[in-house]
Amino acid sequence: MKTTPMASHCGVEISDVSLAGLDGADLDEVRDLIYRHGVAIFRDQDFSPDDHIAFAKRWGGIDINNYFPLTDEHPEIAVVRKSEDQTTNIGGGWHTDHSYDQVPAMGSILVARTLPPKGGDTLWAHMGAAYESLSDEMKERIEGLEAFHTADHIYAPDGLYAQTDQGKELRGQDLETGATHPVVIRHPHTGQKLLYVNPGFTMHFVGMSREESLPLLRELFDHAMKLEHQCRVEWEPGTVAIWDNRTTWHYAMNDYQGYAREMHRITLSGEALAA
Repeated sequence: MKTTPMASHCGVEISDVSLAGLDGADLDEVRDLIYRHGVAIFRDQDFSPDDHIAFAKRWGGIDINNYFPLTDEHPEIAVVRKSEDQTTNIGGGWHTDHSYDQVPAMGSILVARTLPPKGGDTLWAHMGAAYESLSDEMKERIEGLEAFHTADHIYAPDGLYAQTDQGKELRGQDLETGATHPVVIRHPHTGQKLLYVNPGFTMHFVGMSREESLPLLRELFDHAMKLEHQCRVEWEPGTVAIWDNRTTWHYAMNDYQGYAREMHRITLSGEALAA
């Protein structure tokens, strides 16, 4: 197994390994690399839908996604697609999957199935690096704060996606989702302090209104998305990405108009978060 850092503070490419057969101590090593680097990329993988599901089960529990359409043959797999005639995409903004759940998902395994001739890259940003590079004054300001996260403004039948050309494929629900989490959490395995707010789902700080919260939220968002915290993945056939939602944000670029892109995703079950 060979590892190559993708950027100074985020991402690692892991080569000389076959995910379809990965287990035991090698799987434990890959887990640890992902917990620390935030995201791992594997190239040239022969990774069928059955392999995808079997690997996820070896990792741990699978969370069935409530919103995205699933394949009939493999209900564990969510299909994240954009057709040639669609102009909007799913995930086209910085976010952390499932931060609106009481126990957020650990992360995801994303497999490239249909790719445009160019474009459609994905960006990740490391929230450990983001927290560590905050000023001491800012760290003191956010110590002990909690924030409310929700997805209702995006996924509900009258939400953001319902107003786009992705809406017809989205299984909108009136779930009134929401959860409160510490603004700074400790990773349950590495112990690293992580900034845990994101532009997609974090609405306000506990005890403050949305309007009162926005100046500080925007300051944290602007800091977290700095280039020095990021890595960028150019997808190729056979590429698989596995990332940790506690450690990273991600952003799917929408720069391939007129071409289709389809990715298969399995969401991995997580653990309760704590400061």
